[in-house]
Amino acid sequence: MALSQRYRLLAPVALMGAAALVLAGCAEGGAEGEGGGEGKTTVRISGGITGGEADALNESFAQFTEDTGIAVEYTGDKAFEGNIVTKVTGGDAPDIAIVPQPGLLKTLVETGKVLPAPEAVETAVDENWSPDWKQYGTFDDTFYAAPMLANLKGYVWYSPKQFAEWGVEVPKTWDEMISLTDTIVQTTGGPAWCAGFASDAASGWPGTDWIEDLVLRQSGPEVYDQWVAGEVKFTDPEIKEAFDAVGEILLNPEYVNAGYGDVKSINATAFGDVAAAVASGDCALTHQASFLSANFLDVQTAEGETPVVAPDGDVYAFLTPGYTEGELQIEGGGEFVAAFSDDESTQQVLEFMASPEFADARVELGGVISANKNADPSLASSEFLQEAMTTLQDETTVFRFDASDLMPSTVGQGSFWKGMVDWIDGKDTETVLSDIQAGYEN
Repeated sequence: MALSQRYRLLAPVALMGAAALVLAGCAEGGAEGEGGGEGKTTVRISGGITGGEADALNESFAQFTEDTGIAVEYTGDKAFEGNIVTKVTGGDAPDIAIVPQPGLLKTLVETGKVLPAPEAVETAVDENWSPDWKQYGTFDDTFYAAPMLANLKGYVWYSPKQFAEWGVEVPKTWDEMISLTDTIVQTTGGPAWCAGFASDAASGWPGTDWIEDLVLRQSGPEVYDQWVAGEVKFTDPEIKEAFDAVGEILLNPEYVNAGYGDVKSINATAFGDVAAAVASGDCALTHQASFLSANFLDVQTAEGETPVVAPDGDVYAFLTPGYTEGELQIEGGGEFVAAFSDDESTQQVLEFMASPEFADARVELGGVISANKNADPSLASSEFLQEAMTTLQDETTVFRFDASDLMPSTVGQGSFWKGMVDWIDGKDTETVLSDIQAGYEN
């Protein structure tokens, strides 16, 4: 019986904890890296997930280790994205890498070291994910890497308590959201929105999420895909239209930057700090990904309490609405599981990681979601994450991966990020778009 079939027949069981992994890891043996034949005792995984999330990832394999005798040793590296290509080309590849960007995955595939996914893994992905997700792990018609976890971008965080006090509701279209903004400004006498583009990694990326949302919602998934492929240029009308729509909010001093200052203060505000302003009531609306939910654990309401994240609580979020009510077009991100070893144990781990059982084990430990259609969203650690996961699993949802992560790095992590900072600092839109497009020439 195939591993995935056997896991589907198992009744849900309690996770055994990280201690089982430590004991199993003492039995490590066999060759590391590439190689076929008999399985090894320990399978090494590397990725950029660190801290408590890394501990939870290791714990996710506890039941798998108990059932198979195969220990899984995940090691997180904060500099993973910069180090992994060097390690792979230098002969120090892990058995498996968890890759956060399709662009980086493509670079690894081009080294010739990433192995095509086993047939059982491809079958599992066909069963458990939408074709949109599978295509991001496919290059030149060869499928290499299964999706793992996911996140949704394009959320607007707000205070349900304030909305009730003001007598306003969650908007269903973009135009309704602009009307809502005007109402909040008139009611409070101050800006409705706050935003932060500053980041230790690279400032400007929160702004790219705004633009990506609007390209997808205004022009649709076909234009979005053409933009990602470089067929639609930044200087084309569809992209300028998205900048103009976002600028209606971010470049308007009557709308931003609540709790922090004027428009230019957006570049000086750390992207995660906006959670504090929303929780305290200083800011009514902010645009940020699903992962902002974690930031609310470390801030306080005006009463000095940890905010309750719930539809009737201190803070919650709705997806940035489109231009037509009822259409759900979203962008997000996630990780992909690539293998550099074809031994039996590694293939078993790969198949498990493509299963609903792995998704359930990790989701139940908290803080994350999966787009695996057969995973159980009720296991997510909050009502917000349960709703986000259900949205990802919905077959009617149009999903696209973060565009900047799919573009060449000179653009997606270069001129696009820098262009957003320049735009907020006052550079005109046409010049910014031309500057961003020039990243393709570098």
